[in-house]
Amino acid sequence: MPVEPLVCAHTATRVSSVLNRDVKHFGKQHLFDGSEETCWNSDQGTSQWVTLDFPRPVKVSEFHIQFQGGFSSQVCTLEGCRTGEELVKISELYPQDSHAMQISFPSMETGFQVEETVLDKLKITFGSSTDFFGRVVVYHLGVLGERL
Repeated sequence: MPVEPLVCAHTATRVSSVLNRDVKHFGKQHLFDGSEETCWNSDQGTSQWVTLDFPRPVKVSEFHIQFQGGFSSQVCTLEGCRTGEELVKISELYPQDSHAMQISFPSMETGFQVEETVLDKLKITFGSSTDFFGRVVVYHLGVLGERL
């Protein structure tokens, strides 16, 4: 079965913070708008995160992310669960501090590999920001797989 983007208009998205609470210019909607001109920009802090509540169960098999170099995360923890369950750790990813699009596949033998998982909720925690103040800037976030 071919993979498809899993985030849709019915996916409830939350973020830990937005720079200066400027949702219009730096809000969560920019994670998925496909524009190279916009981004989600977190406020400062030690740990930033994004949660995605899918409208129905999904099987996650790929993860795409594009940071702004200098404002990336050295470790991304993916946690997921089915409705009514507690979050459990799925994968720990070690992205590069780069503006390049980074793509994870389940079969990759690298530090950027996602385990295929069926879930209703996904939480991505960005730890160890490369920015001194703990800010994270994400131009693109893609979660791909199969809708069940």
